[in-house]
Amino acid sequence: MAERLRHDGVLVVGAGLAGLSAALAAAPAKVLLLTEAALNHGCSSAWAQGGVAAALSADDAPALHAADTVMAGAGLVVPEAARLLAEEGPDAVRRLAALGAPFDRRADGGFAQSLEAAHSRARVARVKGDQAGRAIMEAVTVAALAAPHIQVKTGAKLTGLLQDATGRIRGVLARIDGQPVEITAHAVILATGGVGGLYAVTTTPAELKGEGLGLAALAGATVADPEFVQFHPTAIDIGRDPAPLATEALRGEGAKLIDAAGRAFMANYHPAAELAPRDVVARAIHAERAVRGGAFLDAREAVGAHFPEEFPAVFAACMAGGIDPRVQPIPVAPACHYHMGGIATDTDGATSLPGLYAAGECASTGVHGANRLASNSLLEAAVFGQRAGRAAAALPPPPPAPHTAVTATELPDEALQTLREAMSRDAGVVRDAAGLVRLLNLIGALETRHGRSAPLVAARLVAACALARRESRGGHFRSDFPEPLEPERTFVTLDRIDRAGLKYAAE
Repeated sequence: MAERLRHDGVLVVGAGLAGLSAALAAAPAKVLLLTEAALNHGCSSAWAQGGVAAALSADDAPALHAADTVMAGAGLVVPEAARLLAEEGPDAVRRLAALGAPFDRRADGGFAQSLEAAHSRARVARVKGDQAGRAIMEAVTVAALAAPHIQVKTGAKLTGLLQDATGRIRGVLARIDGQPVEITAHAVILATGGVGGLYAVTTTPAELKGEGLGLAALAGATVADPEFVQFHPTAIDIGRDPAPLATEALRGEGAKLIDAAGRAFMANYHPAAELAPRDVVARAIHAERAVRGGAFLDAREAVGAHFPEEFPAVFAACMAGGIDPRVQPIPVAPACHYHMGGIATDTDGATSLPGLYAAGECASTGVHGANRLASNSLLEAAVFGQRAGRAAAALPPPPPAPHTAVTATELPDEALQTLREAMSRDAGVVRDAAGLVRLLNLIGALETRHGRSAPLVAARLVAACALARRESRGGHFRSDFPEPLEPERTFVTLDRIDRAGLKYAAE
């Protein structure tokens, strides 16, 4: 029998930048924040290298940032979401700086900013080259722990959602220090991260297996654009799981992508070469690895001896893998990096289920479209996390009502590894109908054997919608349907996908 707790306030699940931003913004409402890992661990925010994109310089403007966001999103970005992100971005960066995030500064005190792919201006505020995520999270974590309205429970794993007969979410079921606990609250904010742990090659923490997305879908929430997964072009290929990341800022500094013979190849794929959109660069590296047996990032001239101080995280990862990037090209491969899709929300984080909000990578505001613009992820977490926290805190407490728990089964590790290999193979950088049908059949077999787990639900959402989208757009590339059609976002429920299952299996 689960212990029952009543929280008279907002319940936040997840302690990345989105979850902490939501918790801080909910003041003065009481916030109970649940996180399975210790603070500053098990979240992608702490691993982010590039920085935070925002129009902070005299030659930039939010309208330019919004336009770049829309362009990168390949026709699927919601303009209002991009406008809000860009307009609220500068204040979000200043707010993080005020909390103590030690952004690099110019001599005049302004923010030092890097140029990254598909940006028309150098607008990425950074920390020591590649330390932005860790430094920002340290500052925000200290602020959250000091905030009197926030209570943090670590060692808390989300296992279900509490839902009443009207569909309203009433709280969560969690396992805290191994014991089941049922917690009711005025509102629930899911900030549970992405789906990188569903892929065999990923740059994100392995804990992120789409479980918040899967549980929300099981409860009936509308999901948007789940087929759009971004693959970072330059994961460092040294056999580590997760794969360390060679930040895009290296290419912004002039590093070149070369083949095994030392020839630069990106100009063959796109006029912007190394600064082409991520999906283009990822497919180019995928092709070069398939045809020529390898791809490498050559930063010997662009960075060289300055690696240890300018890009310490990349330098340390390379050296640990036996590569000295000062004098050797870095072997790279595309890796699952970010999920553009997620639980569909409005610009205040509200989902299709009353009482349930979502923020960060598990949410889909429409701001990323089919292809996230570089360094917009931390910005989205800060901007839309704050908006979700404010909106959830303003929600009136619901009248008492009976509820039931929406739960999922546990997926054994051996089955998870089978799923990860299949997702990388069949729902990766390049997809086709045969592979996606094979993947859906495998997911069905795993569900028959192990029950309906949240990771399997999340994987089914990605695969089924990738099969249904018979075109190529942004991070979704179908080798059997390489041309784009008219732009149209995906909005689905798990029930709809289940009812379409027979049709998918027959394709």
